[in-house]
Parts: sequence; structure tokens; C-alpha cells
Amino acid sequence: MAEINEKFREDALKVIEGVGGKDNISSVTHCMTRLRFVLKDTDKADIKKLEAIKSVKGSFTSGGQFQIIIGNTVAEFYKTMTALFDLKEVSKEESKEYAKKNMNPLERFLSTMAEIFVPLLPAIICGGLILGFRNLIGDIQFGGQTLAQAHPFWATVYNFLWLIGEAIFHFLPVGITWSVVRKMGGSQILGIILGITLVSPQLMNAYNIGKATPEAWDFIAFSIDKVGYQAQVIPAILAGLTLGYIETKLNKVVHEAVRIVIVPLISLVITVFLAHAIIGPVGRILGDFVGHIFQVLLTGKFAVIGSIIFGFLYAPLVITGIHHTTNAVEFTLIQQLGGTMIFPLLALSNISQATASLAMSISSKEVKKDVAIPAAISAYLGVTEPALYGVNIKYKYPMICAMIGSACGAGICGFFGVMANSIGVGGLPGILTVKPQYWLVYLVAMIVTISVTFISTFIFTKKKATI
Repeated sequence: MAEINEKFREDALKVIEGVGGKDNISSVTHCMTRLRFVLKDTDKADIKKLEAIKSVKGSFTSGGQFQIIIGNTVAEFYKTMTALFDLKEVSKEESKEYAKKNMNPLERFLSTMAEIFVPLLPAIICGGLILGFRNLIGDIQFGGQTLAQAHPFWATVYNFLWLIGEAIFHFLPVGITWSVVRKMGGSQILGIILGITLVSPQLMNAYNIGKATPEAWDFIAFSIDKVGYQAQVIPAILAGLTLGYIETKLNKVVHEAVRIVIVPLISLVITVFLAHAIIGPVGRILGDFVGHIFQVLLTGKFAVIGSIIFGFLYAPLVITGIHHTTNAVEFTLIQQLGGTMIFPLLALSNISQATASLAMSISSKEVKKDVAIPAAISAYLGVTEPALYGVNIKYKYPMICAMIGSACGAGICGFFGVMANSIGVGGLPGILTVKPQYWLVYLVAMIVTISVTFISTFIFTKKKATI
């Protein structure tokens, strides 16, 4: 039995009571700051009672899970709670499976999209920072020359960093197919191999489509172009789903004596063939179509309006989980246009949510400062959930003020056509990922976002206090 920390005993007892008792819990696990419950009946959870508990900094429901914000001491709190009530410990994957029973089809789709991209985020964030640093040394001129042009050392660093950047972004399909197949319970190494066949050096680079004529595999009755899918997201997702489906189905029907030989061979050969003959070309068309829609909405004559709407609605999208789907769109835009208009807008949304939480910590006596200030810092660094759920949604008007501030900054970005080289770290560090020629404009957009959000939240809080 896990050791009981007396510091958390009383609050742990109250938490279990607040979620409807032990019998109302299907499963419970925790992440870095939150307890994640899957409840049999979420209506039995008493939110007011829970949020009156000293250790609890907020609560919300997301992805079929009832989540309680505890903070950095969540691991010790969890151990005490499970020891007191002899609760079954489950992994995060098991907890997600329990949670899916409470989801509708749309929520399940969004959860699946999140589970595909979340394991890739460390690499994507790293790649964004690397490209941001390459901006500094390879694109910004000092005295008529960039650092890379003026100094051989920085030229070497510039070229070396592209080794990592290329591996992350151009060969992204390898990570996607691995993640999809892993999610479906297939052989992860087969997912990796499938991804490599989509970006193999034997194929014409996807960035050269339209610039050169590709070679082809001649199967007598038909031929297939030898075209790669570098930086392509939708073809990789569809190919991964196909491999995962075929492999898991074959595993159920092929005798175990020959399974290890037959299943990988048939699964991989069929999927790779379909990926290049049908899935890849169709996926590319779908990706181009989706990218075109966002290009129309966020560039040209609709740029300002589209950017304002996106900037205003992005935070609510985070609540629903739909924001994870923007990853696929952004990589499509990067492949098509050499950059993304979406990332600068979502980084501003992070900043606005952080600022609203900070403003509440200063202006409101109702808000716990030990919740609002760390939440603001987290959001300024790109992780908005603590600010969203712990402060802004709870009091409602800070959320609206943040959405308005984000929309104002987004409108400036849309007017000047601000683009980022890639996806990176949101919040304040997001400026490093923005193309250097837009840095000054983006800095103005950040200042406007912060100012509008802070002032409106502060004024509304003070007016509310006098009513």
C-alpha cells in the first residue's frame, strides 16, 4: 500500500466525497498538475464543494475525464488518495480507454487526433525553436550581413541545425505513422518503416512536385509515380490507419505459429502499395483542399476578418480539443506556402489567456494568487490549460477579455500577413518562430494583445467589485 501523507489526508477524503464517493469512480490517474477521474456519473460531482478544498485549484471536464487541478504536489496527493481508498491504479492509456465510454463520436475523433500528435510535440517544439534560432543567425542582417554570412562559425552552426530541422519537419511522416500504428495497437517498427517508405530518397521530393517529372514504377497494366510525401500529414495519417487496421485484423485470423512471418509481410507490402497507388495521392488532394480553405480565410481580402475570428475562437477550441486538428492544417500550409499563418495567432491566444490570469491575480481578491500567477507563467510559455480552467473559465469574463485581446492582435497579424516558419513554442517564445521580416509587426501585435486583455480584465474586475 502506498504511503499516506498526513498533509493531504483531510483534503483527499474531501475530494473523494466531492466526486460522488469511491463507488462513482471508474478509474483515476494523474498528470503533471491534475487528477484525472473517469466517473460513472459526472452529475454526482459537486464542483462547489471540490473547489472549496484547500488543495484544489480548479476543476473541469475534458475528453470524458473529470479533472481536478492540484498543482505540483499532485503525485503525493494521488498516492495518499489511492492509499486511503484502495483505488485501483491505472495507466494514462487505460484511463483514456475508460474515458472514451463517456465520449460522443466527435469527441472520440478529437481524442484520437490529440493522441496522434501529443507524442510528437517534443520534437515539433524542438524543431520550432531550432528554426527560430536559425532565423537569428541566418536571416537577420547586422550591418548589411547576417551572422552566418559574416562568420564561418555561425555558418557552420546554421547548416548543422538544419540537420535536425530537416529530420523533424521533412521526415515528419515517419513520426506520424509510428504514432498512428502505436495508437491502434500495431507493431511500432512497422509504422516507422511505413513512414520511411513515404519519404525515401528513392522518391522525388514532394517539394519538387510541378518542377520536375517523377520516375514511375511500371506494373505493365498501370504505373505509379515515385513521389515522396515529405512534410505531408494527411497521407501519413491515412497510411498509418491502413497499416494498423490490416495488421490488427490479420493478427486475429492468422495462426500464431506463422503470425510473426505472415502478418508483417502482408501488412507492410499491401499498405506501402496502397499508400503510393491510392492513399497518398488522395491524401495529398485532401490536404491541398484543406490548406486552400485556410489560405483563403487567412490571406488576401479575407485575412483580417478571418484572423480576427480565429484569434477570438481559438481558446474555446482548446476547451473542446478541436485545436489539435490545426497541427495537420499547419503542416499542410508549411508544405504549400513555406510557412503558417495559424501559429502566430494561436501564440497570441496563449499570451492573452496568460495576461487575463495575471490581471486577475492583481485585481481580484477572489482569485487565489498561488493559482493565477503560476498559471499565467505557464500560459506565457505556451501551456494555457491551468490559466483557462483554473482562472479564466471559472470567472467567465477574463476568458472573454482574453478572447477580445487575442482577436485584436490577430487582426494586426492578418492585415500585415504575418507568417511563421513552423510550429514551435506558443506564448511569448512564439516570436522566435515567426519569419524575421514580421518580427516588428508581431511585437506590436503582442503588445496590443497584452494591453487590451489586461486593461479590460482589470477594469471589469474593479467595476464588478463596486457593484
